[in-house]
Amino acid sequence: MTLWTSDEIARAVGGEAVGQFTCTGVAFDSREISDGDLFLALKGEQSDGHLYIDTALKNGASGAIVSTPIDAPHILVDDTTAALNDLAHASRTRCDAFIIGVTGSAGKTGTKEALFAALDRSSMSKAHRSVKSYNNHVGVPLSLSRMSADSKYGIFEMGMNHSGELRELSAIVRPHIAIVTTIAPAHVEFFKDETEIAAAKAEIFEGVLHGGHAILPYDNPHFEQLKSAAKAQDLNIISFGLDRAADVHAIDIVKAADGGSLITAKIMDKSLVYSLSQPGDHWVANSLAVMAAVSLAGGDLAIAGLALADMGGLVGRGARHNICYQGNNILVIDESYNANPSSMRATISQLGLTSASRRVAILGVMGELGDKSAEYHMQIEQYLRDAKVDYALLVGEEMKILAKQLQSRVEPEIKYDHCSTSQEAMDIYESRMEDGDVVLVKGSNFLGLSKIVEKLQGGKS
Repeated sequence: MTLWTSDEIARAVGGEAVGQFTCTGVAFDSREISDGDLFLALKGEQSDGHLYIDTALKNGASGAIVSTPIDAPHILVDDTTAALNDLAHASRTRCDAFIIGVTGSAGKTGTKEALFAALDRSSMSKAHRSVKSYNNHVGVPLSLSRMSADSKYGIFEMGMNHSGELRELSAIVRPHIAIVTTIAPAHVEFFKDETEIAAAKAEIFEGVLHGGHAILPYDNPHFEQLKSAAKAQDLNIISFGLDRAADVHAIDIVKAADGGSLITAKIMDKSLVYSLSQPGDHWVANSLAVMAAVSLAGGDLAIAGLALADMGGLVGRGARHNICYQGNNILVIDESYNANPSSMRATISQLGLTSASRRVAILGVMGELGDKSAEYHMQIEQYLRDAKVDYALLVGEEMKILAKQLQSRVEPEIKYDHCSTSQEAMDIYESRMEDGDVVLVKGSNFLGLSKIVEKLQGGKS
């Protein structure tokens, strides 16, 4: 199905159409181009997309947005990054979809994916969402430009690590609903404290359409600050959480044998019983935010419940793999995409609730913690003890302080090793592996711990 014609693109970005073409998708990475896609030749600090135009065309691009003429159908503009933003604005303007923006210090991607599953199912595949974790100044407009004109719902993840970023992103997305999943110590290298993080997250409210809604975490210490910021934008405020004082809360939670939950929830003036496939209290809370958004967006709560029951694990964000590797049957919990103190504590806690003959935590460093890095890494010891972790494999420079802390114990309860890279970690774990292990792989994405998961999956039975 045609997403854009060359004439529509030219009008949207104020460019000159050279040759006629249509496109079915939009991409800025030549390696991700599919047949019929529009290629955006973006210029960044590290690379220039114009160098990859030939690759994009060979991979099937039907046309390109460029700032230098090429011998192929294209839209000529002065600034390709500005053109991307213009195309995003045009996409938002031409579409009557109900738009939901999701931000927070943790849980953004999972909440976005759960919302998409719920609304796509009830709208008969008329929902759109940002893929992967495309949540920055490039990813958000790219995701908007990919939204078809007949979409009924649009769900967009929005992230930040500096003040002002969410203000700009929300102005492009212009959501009907803004969800803040939680406020926690993430990107604290760039902020004085969590109050500043909350203020930066609250910038999302500034782009919400008049009469829109803010869905806020009642159980969070910064709820009142978020509430005040949302009120300043004259938004309807809906709270969610495990506390029964929240507008949307769990009346009863029954843990399932597979790690999920059976939840009886109060959703404003409605009651609902639904199953959640994802494990952990943080997922219970985020599912309540999802249900609040579905209700406000006019979606079907019963169908949303079915979608949450059917959700599989997200790659790098909780997917579970039963693997036979070199004769050992192990369960791998893939949390390799990201890590901050809040998510580290939640996922290690979930490891502790998982039945195992031996619990193993392969943990990479948590980035962007500034001068609080040592403190937050040292706190991990208590999480490991609470979860009764048997063996910890610590990866990265910032994990040295935790290794020294474990070494200093007179009677260490937790066996451990420390190394520098994901490859070293894989080599060490291969030599330490035991049948029946449950292995949590968790760390900041730059360490590449996903390679450990991929290698272990190579032995999947």
